[in-house]
Amino acid sequence: MYHVWNHRYSLVELDTLIQQFLLDYGEFIAGDCKGCVQLDTYSFDKVISKFKASAVKFDVVFPYGEKQDEFGKVSESAYNINDLLIAEVGVKDYGDKDNTDLAERYGLSKDDFPSVKLFLMGKKDPLTFTGEFKAENIQNFIKQKSGVYIGLPGCLEEFDKVAEEFAKENCNEKRKQLLRKTEDLWDKVTGNTNQKSAEVYVKTMRKIIEKGNEFMNNELKRVQNILKGKLSKEKTTEMQHRINILQSFKIITKDEL
Repeated sequence: MYHVWNHRYSLVELDTLIQQFLLDYGEFIAGDCKGCVQLDTYSFDKVISKFKASAVKFDVVFPYGEKQDEFGKVSESAYNINDLLIAEVGVKDYGDKDNTDLAERYGLSKDDFPSVKLFLMGKKDPLTFTGEFKAENIQNFIKQKSGVYIGLPGCLEEFDKVAEEFAKENCNEKRKQLLRKTEDLWDKVTGNTNQKSAEVYVKTMRKIIEKGNEFMNNELKRVQNILKGKLSKEKTTEMQHRINILQSFKIITKDEL
């Protein structure tokens, strides 16, 4: 028997109390996922059929912790992308066992949670994310598999496309052509924040041409170390934007998808 205050409870009674507590207060202890659409058995097929791509996380009813926070970052970054749905399915393995049928449909059990499935319009079977559960990896998975662009804070879509092309190119002469293209794009950019971002793309390309591919990794480590120090909020944002832009030059391998 277990004591809670002045009462004694059996394991079954205690389990019932815990479940009721989660139902009543779970929203306050679960991790925040701004912009995530909550789907269930009744809405699932209707909703995902409307989007070019739907990234759905199957999880316990009240998820929390680092992985939930990472998925929340994905959702926040996609809030203005009309072609992309970021959603969650909360699966109960007790009581009414809500949404267990959806989990079973895709071969999932509680031990698999959290599991992110990418549903593409016109495709019957979803793709499963199997990389390290980090926001940038999930975003790259969605981008690579769906063709839907997801820009991280500080990134510019046109520049990201050139950066990806630049990273895949081994010929320095062709890289110089891409640099000139990026410099031309920079001339057309308006707004102080976007101007700063454009400058980072251009300077990164120049340094890679000068010092080789190792510059990108060395610079990434340097900026990450700066972030570990005491910085103003403005400087922290600037450094994080720089990291996001540097990631645009990273070639994604199959193992990371």
